[in-house]
Amino acid sequence: MVVFVYYGLLLDRWVLQVSSPSFLKSPLPYHPQRRAQAWRYLSYIFMHAGIEHLGLNMAMQLLVGVPLEMVHGAARIGLIYVCGVLAGSLVVSVIDMAAPVVGSSGGVYALVSAHLANVVMNWSGMKCQFKLFRMAMALVCMSVEFGRAVWLRFYPPAMPPCPNPSFCAHLGGVVVGLTLGVVVLQNYEQRLHEQFLFWIFISVYGLFVLFGIFWNVFAYSLLDVKLPTAP
Repeated sequence: MVVFVYYGLLLDRWVLQVSSPSFLKSPLPYHPQRRAQAWRYLSYIFMHAGIEHLGLNMAMQLLVGVPLEMVHGAARIGLIYVCGVLAGSLVVSVIDMAAPVVGSSGGVYALVSAHLANVVMNWSGMKCQFKLFRMAMALVCMSVEFGRAVWLRFYPPAMPPCPNPSFCAHLGGVVVGLTLGVVVLQNYEQRLHEQFLFWIFISVYGLFVLFGIFWNVFAYSLLDVKLPTAP
C-alpha cells in the first residue's frame, strides 16, 4: 500500500496507473529488457496497475491469507506466497516473453488456490460454518481480478510498442497453489504419501526454476524475440 500511494502521488494517478508513461520506469516491475536484474522477479509485487488491482488483491489476501496464517503459521504461508510470486514472473518470461509484470497476483493466487484445494480435501474435517461462503467469495474475487488482468493485457498500451502487463502470472500462482501449496499446508489427516508428494513437488518446482533461469539466459537470443524498448 505504501508503494502504491507513493506512485499514486508521483504519477498523480490512482486508477490504471499502468497508462502513465513513467509507470514502468520504476526499478520494481519485471520488464523483459531488464530481466538480468534478478530482484525484479520478486519486487514486481509492490507495483499495481491501479487501485482496482490493489483492492482485489488485498481483498483476497485478507479473506484467505490471514485465516491461513492463523491456522498454518507464517512460515508455511510465506513459502507458498514467495514460490507463487517467483513462479508467476518465470511463467510470464516463458509464455508471454515480451510483456512486463506487476502486481501480487502470483502469490495471492497461490494462497487462494492452495486453500480451496485444501478445503476440498478436508471438507468433512473442517467445522467452520462459513467455509462455503468464504470459498464462494474467493472464487468471485479471483474471477473478477483475472478478467480485469486479461482485459488490461489487450487494452491499447500506454507505451507502444511495449504491451500492458501480462496476466500469465496468475496461472503460475494457481499451479503452485494446487501442487506445492496443497502439500505445504497442514492437512487434518496426515498420510505417509503426503510427505513423499511434498518432496516430489519441491523437486519439480526447483527444476522449473532452473529451467526458467536457463530460459531467460539463452532462449531470448536463440529465438530472436523482438522485445519492446526498455522504459
